[in-house]
Amino acid sequence: MTEDGASPLRVAVLLSGGGRTLDNLLQWQARGELPIEIPCVAANRSGARGLSIAQEWGIPARSFRLSDHGDRATRDAALWSWIRSYRIELVILAGYLALLDLEPGEGIPVLNIHPSLLPRHGGQGYYGRRVHEAVLSAGDSVSGCTVHLVDEVFDRGRILGQKEVPVLADDDVDRLAHRVFEAERQLYPEVLRAVAAGEIDLWPQGGGNRTPERR
Repeated sequence: MTEDGASPLRVAVLLSGGGRTLDNLLQWQARGELPIEIPCVAANRSGARGLSIAQEWGIPARSFRLSDHGDRATRDAALWSWIRSYRIELVILAGYLALLDLEPGEGIPVLNIHPSLLPRHGGQGYYGRRVHEAVLSAGDSVSGCTVHLVDEVFDRGRILGQKEVPVLADDDVDRLAHRVFEAERQLYPEVLRAVAAGEIDLWPQGGGNRTPERR
């Protein structure tokens, strides 16, 4: 239970790679600074390091590879069925490099964090180093990160929070990426804390998947 007596927000994490964002959120949670619970973690790659991080924390973790399911619709239906079995209220993407079919989620909201100030440098194909390369090529003086709702188009959903990062004259991709990730480490927990506190409403009025404590 949180300090105000409400149950922690039950959050599933989807990832594709190293799990740095997952580890950061777990650290915030362990310090008592983030009122969420992460009951399950899934990846679209069997060798994703993030799955091992989840297991180290005692969290059930499973891969849902496209090659094991035949097509994306079948894979995503199986993924959502597994997620819903944990009574999940919110799904967050943490470096999940696949378009997720939202319909089988039956209204469970999905959040993503993107390493630029959307709508700049977003959309299909813009992820990881490619985003920072685009920022530097464009000569932008400011970059940053964005947390947004996920819809059926890459990086298009409603923006929930942003944090700016200056682009320095001597920046290369690695230096800029490091500073943007440090901003991500702050922004994602801040937005999730606001969602858990009811300061950001992701659910339709009168229902959705909110628990009674969040109505």
